[in-house]
Amino acid sequence: MSSVANFAATVRDRVGKGAARATRRSGLVPGVIYGDKQSPVAIAIDPRVIWSELNKPGFTTRLFSIDLGSEGKHSCLARDVQFHPVTDRPIHVDFLRVSANSVVHVKVPVHCVNHEKSPGIKRGGVLNIEHHEIEVTCSPSHIPSEYVIDLALFEIGASVHLSQIDLGEGVKPYHLAVDSTIVTIAPPTVSRGDAAAEAATPAA
Repeated sequence: MSSVANFAATVRDRVGKGAARATRRSGLVPGVIYGDKQSPVAIAIDPRVIWSELNKPGFTTRLFSIDLGSEGKHSCLARDVQFHPVTDRPIHVDFLRVSANSVVHVKVPVHCVNHEKSPGIKRGGVLNIEHHEIEVTCSPSHIPSEYVIDLALFEIGASVHLSQIDLGEGVKPYHLAVDSTIVTIAPPTVSRGDAAAEAATPAA
């Protein structure tokens, strides 16, 4: 399950492009909290907070508790970040408000570990990650932070299908079939022996 990140923000009393530009001129990042059958709330966030959270794994799978002072705290998921085309700095962030009864769609990253221990990779096999993310539905309290696949015993020809991954309590795949291939160790395109023989053959 993903951790919950807490930070404070302020409520903006005006909305629209002009108001957003004014927020940026003041050194803050404009954003909005929407969803859960409640009215949207325009907010302003310290850019250092956004930078810090963006540089941590799982920005879109982590729950955020946003403290708006007298407006209370809102449990949210980050849904969209707009970046400046030149500086790459975040210039707007959308947050989806969620509750304990919400069902959310998230894309959970797939990470492979122990490449150096895989017998298949040692023999020249090629790691193919067919799906770098697995889209799932679940409650906000059960969002997985990542799916880790251990390659330590993988030989050439080995594969991992969705059905072999423990998605987590109450977590369901959104569009992938249970027999979908997530990771394989494919044979080398050119064997080491062939490569050595080709290198030793004099040019015509």
